[in-house]
Amino acid sequence: MNQDEALSLRQRGVILPLEQFIERALRLHPGARLLEAELEEKNNMYVYEFELLTPQGVVRELKFDASSSKLLKDEDD
Repeated sequence: MNQDEALSLRQRGVILPLEQFIERALRLHPGARLLEAELEEKNNMYVYEFELLTPQGVVRELKFDASSSKLLKDEDD
């Protein structure tokens, strides 16, 4: 999904702000670095997907429902 589509969804209140999810993902894994962030549509649901690199060198994949902020996945990638 491109930036314009994501901005339109945000402005219409369909999804919550990306920054909110980045902060939450980093709070779940203190000291981790954000490697990748993207917004995807899956099964009529918008999902923020993140890859984090933990201080231990482990890559974690996190997924959040972009509308409700529910954590859908948090596991080693």
